[in-house]
Amino acid sequence: MRSHAHPTPAPPTPAAPQARRSDWATLGLLLPYLWRYRWRVGAALAFLLAAKAANVSVPVLLKYLVDSLSIKPGEAAALLVVPVGLLVGYGLLRLSTSLFTELRELIFAKATEGTARSISLQVFRHLHAMSLRFHLERQTGGMTRDIERGTRAVHSLISYSLYSIFPTLVEVVMVLTLLAWKFDAAFAWITGGALVAYIVFTVTVTEWRTKFRREMNELDSTAHTRAIDSLLNYETVKYFGNEDFETRRYDENLERLRRASLKSQTTLSLLNTGQQLIIATALIAMLWRATQGVVDGRLTLGDLVMINAFMIQLYIPLNFLGVMYREIKQGLTDLDKMFSLMEKHREIDDAPGAPPLRVSEGAVRFEHVGFAYDPARPILHDLSFEIPAGKTVAVVGPSGAGKSTLARLLFRFYDVNSGRITIDGQDIRTVTQASVRGVIGIVPQDTVLFNDTVQYNIAYGRTGSTRDEVEAAAKSAHIHDFIAATPKGYDTMVGERGLKLSGGEKQRVAIARTLLKNPPILIFDEATSALDSANERAIQAELRAAAQGKTALVIAHRLSTVVDAHEIVVLEAGRVVERGPHADLLARGGRYAEMWRLQQSGQGL
Repeated sequence: MRSHAHPTPAPPTPAAPQARRSDWATLGLLLPYLWRYRWRVGAALAFLLAAKAANVSVPVLLKYLVDSLSIKPGEAAALLVVPVGLLVGYGLLRLSTSLFTELRELIFAKATEGTARSISLQVFRHLHAMSLRFHLERQTGGMTRDIERGTRAVHSLISYSLYSIFPTLVEVVMVLTLLAWKFDAAFAWITGGALVAYIVFTVTVTEWRTKFRREMNELDSTAHTRAIDSLLNYETVKYFGNEDFETRRYDENLERLRRASLKSQTTLSLLNTGQQLIIATALIAMLWRATQGVVDGRLTLGDLVMINAFMIQLYIPLNFLGVMYREIKQGLTDLDKMFSLMEKHREIDDAPGAPPLRVSEGAVRFEHVGFAYDPARPILHDLSFEIPAGKTVAVVGPSGAGKSTLARLLFRFYDVNSGRITIDGQDIRTVTQASVRGVIGIVPQDTVLFNDTVQYNIAYGRTGSTRDEVEAAAKSAHIHDFIAATPKGYDTMVGERGLKLSGGEKQRVAIARTLLKNPPILIFDEATSALDSANERAIQAELRAAAQGKTALVIAHRLSTVVDAHEIVVLEAGRVVERGPHADLLARGGRYAEMWRLQQSGQGL
């Protein structure tokens, strides 16, 4: 395949904070997930209407029940005539209201849970598809809090809108229609006016205080991030005796959160007081007019009871309308944040219709590669070298020369800015990322393990592996005897990031994991630089055995670990300054020979 430059865009510069989308736009993003359950939504709405119709019928039936008990003097015998039918009907209507409500919630539960699951899963997949740059810049604590609140927001939005707001509006329309039809329009005007005043007041005050709630959530995320970061770096805190310093910093965040919470609570009390005032005024007006109607003979005692029952039924949901609106607004804010995570730009993405990588031999070529994490600070300059199939090539050089960048580019954590990297002649940017990473195994300098068992961490190299396969990989990495000697064997928990294991033990787990994956291409990224001499020699032998017959890129700082490589590439300031076998480079007396003399005399690190 002909070599050619294939420039890519420069690394993205930090974007300005994205403006928050409107609430309707956020709801529009949620609707496609709900549309999958449209028949359930329709059935739930049908049960909702049935429940509200039964609920509105209860006061009407109560009116007839009260009126049927009104007796005149001398008609004491009428007391024996119990309106059994009305009593039974009253009980059935009460039962129907609860029954239809439960059926609505039961039939719609799958839609709510399914929607929350779909969105959460999509966010999780998207975050794993993001570039390394994104994950190096993110704050884990705050981001997980955003995802947690966003998932909860799906439940609250659906719950409050379908189970509270919409049913309340349906009931209000039914009651207003009944009041205007059966009595004079004044009853409907009083109720409608109170409703409008209540909604306007609630929306206005809630919009004003939303900024306080948002500030409180931001501070909550910040405090959570600080706590997570401090606990993850527990050892560093202990090394420098900074427990009090970390506690003070955390407390400063908690104090800011406390002040914001108090401000939010003060404005909440103002909102609640105003709402109660509007409802109380409407209740007094309605009951005064109904009482006058009874005194004047225009209304019966049953009518008064019915109007009072209607007001109580409306009063209860209206009393929570402010809470519901507030929660919906907050839910939309939280959901918007989670959707914003899904809209984060994927710096590294598969080309449309990209085929999988086809590996026959596993030869790797870096062709005129140029790269910079930041355009102002180039890392690699016109770098070219080849790792022949089945051979081991080592890259050495001082810190900052760009050695580890080669591994990140080969894994396609970043794309090159110029030139290209090929595997068996295929530009890795033209094939799928998954297929590229599937043929490469890495033993990194700092092995990070999952807080799970040894079995799980080794089997992670090829999920679904049997216990025998895991043990075979462990034996090849010379860690089986150590594992078997522990009380729980392969079920031993390794702790957070593998902290219960020593450096050599973690490296052997990493080697076993890579051996289990059995890829044709291996990367050893300073895999022994953090180990003592005895462990280094032992693990070097295991690495050489693992690399037999495979294409291997060895990134090293200690030259003694790469003397057996087929070729050694010397990097300096992102450029190849020398290349060749160990003996030839020593005989040449150049940069490599100088580094070798320094390290052998103990003056070089």
